[in-house]
Amino acid sequence: MSIKDRIQHRLKRRRGASLTNWDPAVRHRDDGQPETVVDCGWGRLIFGQTFHDLEKLARCLQDERPGKRDVALYLRDPHVVLSYAPQDLFLDPSHTFRLWLERYQYSHRRPKGFLVRMLNSQADADAVHRLYASRRMVPPSAEFIWEHRASRVVQCWVAEDEQDGAILGAVNGVDHVEAFGDSEGGASLWALAVDAQAPYPGIGEALVRQVCEFYQARGRAFLDLSVMHDNRNAIRLYEKLGFERVPVFALKNKNAFNEPLFIGKTPEANLNPYATIIVNEARRRGIGVEVIDAEGGYFALSLGGRRIVCRESLSELTTAVAMSRCDDKVVTQRLIRRAGLCVPDQAQYQALDQAEAFLTNHKRIVVKPARGEQGAGISVDIRDPKDLEKAVKNAQRICETVILEQFCTGDDLRVIVIDFNVVAAAIRKPAHVVGTGRHTINELIQIQSRRRRAATGGESSIPMDDETERCVRLAGYGMEDMLPEGDTLIVRKTANLHTGGTIHDVTADLSPELAEAARQAARALDIPVTGLDFLVPDVKGSEYVIIEANERPGLANHEPQPTAERFVDLLFPQTATRENRA
Repeated sequence: MSIKDRIQHRLKRRRGASLTNWDPAVRHRDDGQPETVVDCGWGRLIFGQTFHDLEKLARCLQDERPGKRDVALYLRDPHVVLSYAPQDLFLDPSHTFRLWLERYQYSHRRPKGFLVRMLNSQADADAVHRLYASRRMVPPSAEFIWEHRASRVVQCWVAEDEQDGAILGAVNGVDHVEAFGDSEGGASLWALAVDAQAPYPGIGEALVRQVCEFYQARGRAFLDLSVMHDNRNAIRLYEKLGFERVPVFALKNKNAFNEPLFIGKTPEANLNPYATIIVNEARRRGIGVEVIDAEGGYFALSLGGRRIVCRESLSELTTAVAMSRCDDKVVTQRLIRRAGLCVPDQAQYQALDQAEAFLTNHKRIVVKPARGEQGAGISVDIRDPKDLEKAVKNAQRICETVILEQFCTGDDLRVIVIDFNVVAAAIRKPAHVVGTGRHTINELIQIQSRRRRAATGGESSIPMDDETERCVRLAGYGMEDMLPEGDTLIVRKTANLHTGGTIHDVTADLSPELAEAARQAARALDIPVTGLDFLVPDVKGSEYVIIEANERPGLANHEPQPTAERFVDLLFPQTATRENRA
């Protein structure tokens, strides 16, 4: 029996049954005809081919709920629908791709380090919600995800880390046959998201393949998906799997979330992610934005006669004195130590024999420039006098004054303090690669760097320098050695995002003792916005040392925590919501 025959057979079996009983996510016309809308949690999927009254279709799309992102797809005459509400609707600049499932080619390669499965717990639902929020997508509520876990129409799959059970990716699927008895036998893929900090390659491909194989097993004829026209990486993946462009168009609402899609390029479009997150929050509140220098991240925010110039999260509210305290790591440590907080032993480099004596005393040390940012010039876990001399020269390229610091073990914890309140906390993990058994360590680093650049808008990559080679050598390898399949190798000792590190939110787990230490450090430096770097054995415990303070922390690295919201609250408190003013 052909696919089409199987579908028609199922439809005959269902004849006389009410379509409204199929699934709570589906809404049909009162007369039982399949005028179909499917609630996916992030918004409604409106099947345009089921609407005969195009004006009614336009009204349906205009009925979008606040905070959601509806999409009308499969429109026979999108220009006509648009004519009924040109002030509210726009033609989505996305391409539609289709895979005929009878042509799908299975892959014999299985995922390494993670598995793909259907969502099956409340914890999964919570993790998927957080993942979508962190990727700046409209997230379905965890309650919606969990309530619809058994839906025949909307399915949700997750990619799970086999080591710690973390959710690394998610994707939705919609079964058109179950939704409205689609005679064409279709299905569609939506809301594909992969954690930007995921350590394994191929997660997105594995999720897409899972959706393909699921609907192929259900006897569906094709799988459609919608992707932004300029998302080259995603398009390359879909074409690799056999998807082809089809002339299917979508309409969406002119809401705040979709604004970049219909207003064209603005001066803010050239800002980096750290400035963009603040500018977007300000514009959402009706605060005026003036881009002063996009390349440098400078902009001005204005409201009611008040104008504040910012460079990313550094604003005019941070005094030059406070900034200079954070800029000089020696001064930072002295002030924090005087406040009664824990810091590692430290000395200023004077001569090589003095540095060797410091190394002999502590066995393992850190060498870093007194001034600098983004991890430049820092060498961590120096144990050998030869490496010490190289590390000093490396630091001196950034700043003439070099610091020798006691090496302390523990997780690298970044705590964001805004207006002397803790807003976010995240564990930063150093850059690492996972062996494939087919690539050299050099090749693995380059592959991982490409993935990190793609995930962070070019902000993160692993430098191919002496420090990376030293870390690889310290682990007993050479750059041209083949790393065994499944083995993990740390290739940088610093956990800085800009040198390939990853960042993982732990705000909910941060102990009261660590939060209080962060607040006290910010007050000791008298700085309204700062990112404090701790080393801790456990984020839920009380032990710590504070190693640095940053006057311009990257707020975009901590989503879904409300870092940009609290920053704009600080600058324009009159725009804060009532609960945040309290």
